[in-house]
Amino acid sequence: MAASSYAMQSILANPMIRISSGSRENHFGVPAYHRRRNVGLRVRSMAEEEQPSQPATPVTPPPAEPKPQPVSTPSPKVSTKFSDVLAFSGPAPERINGRLAMIGFVGAMAVEVAKGQGVFEQISNGGIPWFLGTSVVLTLASLIPLFQGISVESKSKGFMSSDAELWNGRFAMLGLVALAFTEYVKGGTLV
Repeated sequence: MAASSYAMQSILANPMIRISSGSRENHFGVPAYHRRRNVGLRVRSMAEEEQPSQPATPVTPPPAEPKPQPVSTPSPKVSTKFSDVLAFSGPAPERINGRLAMIGFVGAMAVEVAKGQGVFEQISNGGIPWFLGTSVVLTLASLIPLFQGISVESKSKGFMSSDAELWNGRFAMLGLVALAFTEYVKGGTLV
């Protein structure tokens, strides 16, 4: 009985442990069923022990390190092999087709508004040499930088990005096909 009364007194006298009637946990979050009952436990921190007095030394921050200069990384090497440049997933086919479609769509709409001729009428009235000439010039202008190892992305900046060119080319391809299909179904010019 004396041991249990000693344990109870040490628990109640200890300011680090709180016991309340409604709580099942002590101050440290230890559930009641994990505590040992008949053990006197005293918790002390090192701050309670007397420390020898030491003079306070000012802590100086380390000197600021100079900011590293950004290292210019060389652009990744682009393959200049003919089979890589003109591969299905290569950099040239969709760009060249998109560029031709952009010029073709704007040209077809301009001639249709100016002369009242539809796409098929434009092609049959001498449009094939214009189409072939434009295709050859634009294809060569697109392939020469690619065969020199210059990627389209390296020349892409801001608003005129390479992704914007791809999307504009895709919309122009769809627009040119839609224009030709609409004129075919309608049987005349769109405008």
